[in-house]
Amino acid sequence: MARFEIKDDFYLDGKPFKILSGAIHYFRVPAEDWHHSLYNLKALGFNTVETYVAWNMHEPAEGNFNFEGNLDLERFLQTAQDLGLYAIVRPSPFICAEWEFGGLPAWLLTKDMRIRSSDPAFIDMVGRYYDQLLPRLVPRLLENGGNILMMQVENEYGSYGEDKTYLREIRRLMEERAVTCPLFTSDGPWRATLKAGTLIEDDLFVTGNFGSKAAYNFSQMQEFFDEHGKKWPLMCMEFWDGWFNRWKEPIIKREPEELAEAVHEVLEQGSINLYMFHGGTNFGFMNGCSARGTIDLPQVTSYDYDALLDEAGNPTAKYFAVKEMMATYYPEYPQSEPLYKESMEVENIPLVEKVSLFETLDSLSSPIESLYPKKMEELGQGYGYLLYRTEASWDADEERIRIIDGRDRAQLFIDGKRVATQYQTEIGEDILYQGKKKALSRFDILIENMGRVNYGHKFLADTQRKGIRTGVCKDLHFLLNWKQYLLPLDNPENIDFSKGWTEGQPAFYAYDFEVEAPKDTYLDLSEFGKGIAYINGHHLGRFWNVGPTLSLYIPHSYLKEGANRIIIFETEGEYKEKIHLTCKPTLKLIKGENL
Repeated sequence: MARFEIKDDFYLDGKPFKILSGAIHYFRVPAEDWHHSLYNLKALGFNTVETYVAWNMHEPAEGNFNFEGNLDLERFLQTAQDLGLYAIVRPSPFICAEWEFGGLPAWLLTKDMRIRSSDPAFIDMVGRYYDQLLPRLVPRLLENGGNILMMQVENEYGSYGEDKTYLREIRRLMEERAVTCPLFTSDGPWRATLKAGTLIEDDLFVTGNFGSKAAYNFSQMQEFFDEHGKKWPLMCMEFWDGWFNRWKEPIIKREPEELAEAVHEVLEQGSINLYMFHGGTNFGFMNGCSARGTIDLPQVTSYDYDALLDEAGNPTAKYFAVKEMMATYYPEYPQSEPLYKESMEVENIPLVEKVSLFETLDSLSSPIESLYPKKMEELGQGYGYLLYRTEASWDADEERIRIIDGRDRAQLFIDGKRVATQYQTEIGEDILYQGKKKALSRFDILIENMGRVNYGHKFLADTQRKGIRTGVCKDLHFLLNWKQYLLPLDNPENIDFSKGWTEGQPAFYAYDFEVEAPKDTYLDLSEFGKGIAYINGHHLGRFWNVGPTLSLYIPHSYLKEGANRIIIFETEGEYKEKIHLTCKPTLKLIKGENL
């Protein structure tokens, strides 16, 4: 029986062991490509893969668990083990990871509890989740014949709270469910976060997260260890080799040679987990969101991260820079040639059908009626869009309308005509409209949940509850008698393309094409406005012409030999009669960026 121990060093079967790990999130990479990415990690000379576990993917609705297909974590770990890779698994309730709500399920927002705390109601929910998750992981611990070296209790908790009872409760939940491998926390390397977010006083192993200045950051961790009399190895659990991207902001890049030198600096003193090795994609509505003051800043669909593998999983210049450094300084770790996937382009794919959202609305959703508008979560929906509808007559030649307290993006239509689009800072401002006095009009408000924050204090903010959260005023009074149409749009099956289409309205567009040999590709959306797209029913994620990304990645496994269909939901009234698939991503140059 193999054994992994943490003493003055990491020991594997009694021998010192340097962890050379790379992050690959199974839920961001199609299962058909797991082997490809894991093989390239092994080919670099690394010996371990690290992954988070996304609670909101495995329990999308309370009590409804999914561990199949692309969420088959056991299969992912077995694929890694078959390639000779060990694993670090991070099943903490919160993962950050630039993932929607930091991996927490949206339905928690309907509960009377304080999340990420020792609140018994929250601990009970985590326990129910762990009852399903941990029995799948325990057989895969190293000592049970699997490849899991260690597991995480909480992630960067010192950047959020100091509730040590909470940390102890999560540890208890894991240990009571037969998790016997070494456990750890990961935090920023400075004293304030280490003091708040660790259980060093309970002898729980501590790791740090940083992306540069390894000597300095490790010295801070060592000082903290010395203060508590711990003779532990140093490990950077997240060495940020790139960075994530937000809408309207430049793509962030890092020079390959500089990265390789920085990785070497880490390895001179300790062990490493490259975050990310393969970033992958925030498919569906799973992109996270940053918080800056009162403003939430949603992140893009691509999680390329400027990592060692690109979004499709192919080696980048960074891969080869690190590989050369490893061969120079650590030749004892065997390397091999990496794998590549081919890509393809398809031009002039024709538009074959289109329909306005308002025309096919009844085939997509049945209205829920209430006196005042309800929040998205109150209506039983976590992600996507929500359409609010009511009727009102005009009392003057010009009146003002205000959407009071809405999140995240609102589009107002009156009698089917677009009147205004507002986003966060504009929502609540006056919208002036000239109607016909005494005439009755239909009001439609399309709300988009653009993603919940994944880091910081705003988990507890009411802003993470989406939709219209107070009401809609005409003149000075709130309008009543609302119909609410749930539009999770997780698949396009119920779109009725036999109905009509009106220029300028949100609409669905279908494009058909043939493929002989499916390969990876990118859907160029540079001439569209904003929305989401599907390929053969697979939700590819969001697009927006503000950039910096103007395309969506299509994995080869989402395509079929023969007939294929792309459906685009576009909310700005911008579309094209023909679309194109490209071999590389389409990007938009934003000031301050060097592509």
